[in-house]
Amino acid sequence: MSDWSLSQLLAGLHNDIQLRLETVRKSFAHPGTKGDASEQVWLQMLQTYLPQRYQAASAHVVDSQGAFSEQIDVVVFDRQFSPFIFQYEGQSIIPAESVYAVFEAKQIINAEHVEYAKQKVASVRRLHCTSLPIPHAGGAFPAKPLIPILGGLLTFESSWSRALGEPLQRALREVDPNRRLDLGCVAAHGYFYYDVEADGYRIESHKKSATAFLFKLISQLQSSATVPMIDIQAYAQWLLE
Repeated sequence: MSDWSLSQLLAGLHNDIQLRLETVRKSFAHPGTKGDASEQVWLQMLQTYLPQRYQAASAHVVDSQGAFSEQIDVVVFDRQFSPFIFQYEGQSIIPAESVYAVFEAKQIINAEHVEYAKQKVASVRRLHCTSLPIPHAGGAFPAKPLIPILGGLLTFESSWSRALGEPLQRALREVDPNRRLDLGCVAAHGYFYYDVEADGYRIESHKKSATAFLFKLISQLQSSATVPMIDIQAYAQWLLE
């Protein structure tokens, strides 16, 4: 008989994330330091547990027309097929075609932070993405349709008395698809995701919310398939500037 317990292992993952976020909240007084530390907790979780084809980093996103996104706390991007990721003085610049998901990381969730996350997500989704036909021995497959970039918000606590109640539902509502948040986590209480078929949000209270969120994210990444084949020559034009 084995002494291993899958339930305990999954609970341990959530407890580790929640404890680290709680420690950051209680231990650091400076808001900037607290924010940076929280961001690192989420990044390390994703870097550790996402499949190796994905990578997570704090970054700006750029397109072939020279437009940049705002600074994004957590970018989940392709590392298997991405031809280049710029690293400069500790800053990462990622081509728009390589991005699967973007998240804002905050200590608490409230209406202001939901709105801020929507703006950050939209700054990425509005970028131009290329997609080339895929060559093979008999010719070429048509260019892949662009994959929808997932967007969300990661927090430890909620500022609302009902952490996952109507105020959260109201804040999440959005008519502009570029600004919609697809999923997020409030580690102390639960997680949420946008249900496309129901055209509305599912908000789940969960004792292991960080683990449940991670599984939901991986599931949605699996359904996104692979990023399109980037038109590298569209970026090469900037060599002439």
